[in-house]
Amino acid sequence: MVIKSLELETVCGITSSLPQHDKIEMAFWGRSNVGKSSLLNALWNRKSLARISAQPGKTQTINYYNVNDLCYMVDLPGYGYAKVSREVAAKWMKMIEKYLATSEALRVIFLLVDIRHEPSKKDTEVYRMLFQNGFNPLIIATKADKVSRNVKNKNIGQIRKTLHASQETPVIPFSSVTKEGKDKIWEYIDYFVKEIVL
Repeated sequence: MVIKSLELETVCGITSSLPQHDKIEMAFWGRSNVGKSSLLNALWNRKSLARISAQPGKTQTINYYNVNDLCYMVDLPGYGYAKVSREVAAKWMKMIEKYLATSEALRVIFLLVDIRHEPSKKDTEVYRMLFQNGFNPLIIATKADKVSRNVKNKNIGQIRKTLHASQETPVIPFSSVTKEGKDKIWEYIDYFVKEIVL
């Protein structure tokens, strides 16, 4: 897909009403500081449309990006951020769960995990929760430039095993530095936009 237009159309906080769209939504989710904003900016060939920070927990809202007036890429707040209170973290999670349960346009979820580490307990909980809610998340293994090819292949197997993901579930190594995996992710996005009708 060639990006002709890209707009941050809607920003929803804890108390906001969530919009309903007639175009497909694809959500991007993962642990705080896993590289979600860097991934989105790399996909869009933008430097800072999705806000990036060395400090985890930067994304505290659900951000809807309208791409070519064909689909929405939805940036969800990261989970597992230790420096916010449990009460605030719980409110973020409740907001996300409401989105997952009520969005009529959400069809695809990309779950980001750090390729350097075995998925955390929270990663596993989130993957299972999504699966139980009828989603089959595609897994993006970020920061792939920071490991060797042998370690990369080994860790992809570990990610699949820890999350109990089937062999059919894509696990895509990605690097915002080298752009490895970018074309593969776009292949899936293009497929979903063309093939999934609301």
